[in-house]
Amino acid sequence: MVQVLVVDSHPIVRKGLELYLNSHPNLKVVGCLNSGIEIFEFVRRNNVDMIVSEIDLPELNGITALRAIKKENKDIKILMFSHQPEEIYAISTLKAGASGYLNKSAGLDKISDAIEAITNGKVYLSEKMDKHYKFEDAKRSRTRLFKRLSTREVEVLKLLSIGKKNKEIAQELDINEKTVSTYKARLFKKLNVNNVVDLIHQARHHDLT
Repeated sequence: MVQVLVVDSHPIVRKGLELYLNSHPNLKVVGCLNSGIEIFEFVRRNNVDMIVSEIDLPELNGITALRAIKKENKDIKILMFSHQPEEIYAISTLKAGASGYLNKSAGLDKISDAIEAITNGKVYLSEKMDKHYKFEDAKRSRTRLFKRLSTREVEVLKLLSIGKKNKEIAQELDINEKTVSTYKARLFKKLNVNNVVDLIHQARHHDLT
């Protein structure tokens, strides 16, 4: 049974969520709060598995409350359920510690889908935002990988990717063949491969060539 706390400044939204979530046998709404500041005392006194919260709250906004709650209660999952545009707020709320973001324009079934996904340890976003999030994550991964490669390693990698042999690379970069072999060995290690074909494949996968 997932114990859910609903936080929203609109009584009709709180009541609607309470009725809908309680209609699911594996969900139980244990509280409905009006403001962000009330969350802290509630979670100290009650068992809460998940908080479904609006961003716009009186006294303390949802994102500020989210950061503070996650510092004190790392195990509590938080789904932001807001009227604010997801393209502006979704990623920032995930960075603040939320496990998902759902716009209030979504269908009712999406709320239970989101809670189920988050309960199973997943991050929940709309399909559009999920693609954006994964793209940004992949881009950050490529950036980290680029930072791990030296300028000379990138040069050697690019020349290998167009079919240049060690001797040709040595001539083009004005270094000896032994040094080229050293750079290749470093590239194999950093890209976790053991041959040139796989090295080039990995480089293209990460847009490094």
